[in-house]
Amino acid sequence: MQVLKTIEELQKIRKNIVGTVGFVPTMGALHNGHISLIKQARSKNDVVIVSIFVNPTQFLPGEDLDAYPRKDEADKKICQMCKVDYVFMPEISTMYGKEEVLIKAPNKSYILEGKTRPGHFDGVLRVVLKLFNLTQPTNAYFGKKDAQQLSLIMQMVKDLFLPINIVPCEIIREDDGLALSSRNIYLDATQRKDALLISKSLYMAGSLIASGERNINAVENKLYSIMQTLDVEYVAIVDREFNELKVVEPKNTIILVVARFGNTRLLDNIWL
Repeated sequence: MQVLKTIEELQKIRKNIVGTVGFVPTMGALHNGHISLIKQARSKNDVVIVSIFVNPTQFLPGEDLDAYPRKDEADKKICQMCKVDYVFMPEISTMYGKEEVLIKAPNKSYILEGKTRPGHFDGVLRVVLKLFNLTQPTNAYFGKKDAQQLSLIMQMVKDLFLPINIVPCEIIREDDGLALSSRNIYLDATQRKDALLISKSLYMAGSLIASGERNINAVENKLYSIMQTLDVEYVAIVDREFNELKVVEPKNTIILVVARFGNTRLLDNIWL
């Protein structure tokens, strides 16, 4: 495994790669969710590249950029264990100049996650496009947990005619159902226990729909009733392109929940 720090190193390596390239972009603090993405990439591609970069342009003023967990040495060991070929770990000054051409996310980026974090997805698409241009992957792997992000990246690839196959990957959970997240380490014992109500509400909503319920309000009421003790930021039931639904559409519905635990926001969802 080789660790690359500069654009020049990565471009030189990429020029000489023959075969398929699987790419997994991350912000580090790798957990089993990331590992599942890397393993999928490893099983399907000749060469695997992982990037570890805490991207400042997707953090808004007052958000947890400085506090975001950084575990570079542990992350490198995990990548080595997963038989990654190249790890790209650039500095901020390597990735960004003073005045740049900007990427503008579409209007649907200003709902849900984007409503409370305006401009967040502009920063996400900006860094992902840079990383795509540098790594030129055959396949790129993203988790379904960040569903709105995944939808926007898929749209960017389509709109900009990028020759990249985006592979959506299932959410990885703890044994008790909590979706894995780098932010879970911020939870105290009580918050950790309370957070289980998020996945419980999603499973119960899924069961309700499986039994034939198609009314959006009925499904939302079920979600809120289970999470009534939580600080729920939003519940949303949308199609896979993030349009609002009037009725539940089996095989084309995503149910999303975001709840706050002190300063920590946890996202979760279920794809039907």
